[in-house]
Amino acid sequence: MPLTLYAVSDGPPSLAVRQALKALGLEYKHVNVDFGLGEHMTDEFAEKNPQKEIPVLDDDGFYLGESNAILQYLCDKYAKDDKLYPKEAKARAIVNHRLCFNLSTYYRYISEYVMAPIFFDYQRTPLALKKTHIALNNFNTYLKRLGKKYAASDNVTIADFQLVTATMCLEAINFDFNAYPLIVRWYSTFKKEYPDLWKIVEGGMKEISAFEKNPPDLSHMEHPIHPVRKNK
Repeated sequence: MPLTLYAVSDGPPSLAVRQALKALGLEYKHVNVDFGLGEHMTDEFAEKNPQKEIPVLDDDGFYLGESNAILQYLCDKYAKDDKLYPKEAKARAIVNHRLCFNLSTYYRYISEYVMAPIFFDYQRTPLALKKTHIALNNFNTYLKRLGKKYAASDNVTIADFQLVTATMCLEAINFDFNAYPLIVRWYSTFKKEYPDLWKIVEGGMKEISAFEKNPPDLSHMEHPIHPVRKNK
């Protein structure tokens, strides 16, 4: 049975998993989940993921949510070597750290500043901007201390897939992060060395850029957490 990925076309976690599937050379069926129609909020989708979050991987009836867990699983089960997700304890710990850092801080703060105001009734506040710069400064520091080409190693790992898609959100709204030169170099290097993977990310970035100019109408959605922007 082929792998099936339930994903959105512009969501960074979905894009990170799609990069991994591409890098691993895995065939899969991509089922687009329409966020605007609330397809992820249905009882049917909750059978696949009770959190009603995207993406979800279906591996012959084995359903797995949480993009970090999906990335780790795909590498553990299908990778022909351990370059994307090393097995040596310290090397793996660094990758795991970057994945956790992205989830807890980097993508979290960037998403709060970039994505939340596009899709829901949030504003871009000075506090959200400050938190974004904290995240950028943290990542720039990690790159400096590690002294490697990529986020966790001299070769690309699954950590880069998550961090690249988070950084892409900033580019999508023309956010200037040139004050963080190591991030700029890392980001540019990824684009240059992995054009096929960047193409996946770029597609999502173009959608986010379009939504930035014309936010989607989600006034019909009843979201359990986020305040929905009501049309006047």
